[in-house]
Amino acid sequence: MIGIIGKKIGMTTVYESDGNSVPCTVIEAGPCYITQIKNKDKDGYDAVQLGFEEMKEKNSLKPLTGKFKKAGTPVLRHLKEIRDYPINELKEGDQIKVDIFKEGDIVKVKGVSKGKGFQGVVKRHGFGGGVRTHGQSDRLRAPGSIGGSSYPSRVFKGQRMAGRTGGDNISVRNLKVVRIFSDSNLILIKGAVPGTKTGIVEIYKN
Repeated sequence: MIGIIGKKIGMTTVYESDGNSVPCTVIEAGPCYITQIKNKDKDGYDAVQLGFEEMKEKNSLKPLTGKFKKAGTPVLRHLKEIRDYPINELKEGDQIKVDIFKEGDIVKVKGVSKGKGFQGVVKRHGFGGGVRTHGQSDRLRAPGSIGGSSYPSRVFKGQRMAGRTGGDNISVRNLKVVRIFSDSNLILIKGAVPGTKTGIVEIYKN
């Protein structure tokens, strides 16, 4: 599996040769630096650790700063391990750029969905709500009964209720790479990907 770390920029539209419009998400993918290469003999598994987005050294933790100096990379804000990465001739300090993908590739994108805070059952689970007739003016968006009663005298686990919505790790599979702009490290992926603008995402291809 190969992959890269990127930042979601926004969305745009690409027109194909037949005139069809394709909605695309624009992602600034890389350049990423190899900060560590792990192997079974030393670490128990094979993996490559990638770093993305340079930052000032004063804003980084000292142990991480030493790690980056040892690898010969700039100080980086985001780190991610990818297991079973084809190492080949790669070594610590090398750059991974968006050109590891090509137009037409099918990829998986992982990200953190938009956080929506504490939400009620209508928005969180799509409940229909109650009626406003017969004086029930305050029950329109209420959850209703949760089925406690004298039996089972408790609430079943997993009952759909109000609570924190969003902010979950989401993976979207089978997305198509529409365009790649290697000079500006941009990749256009068909459809929507998880997260908000400037959100960090991971792009993988088997």
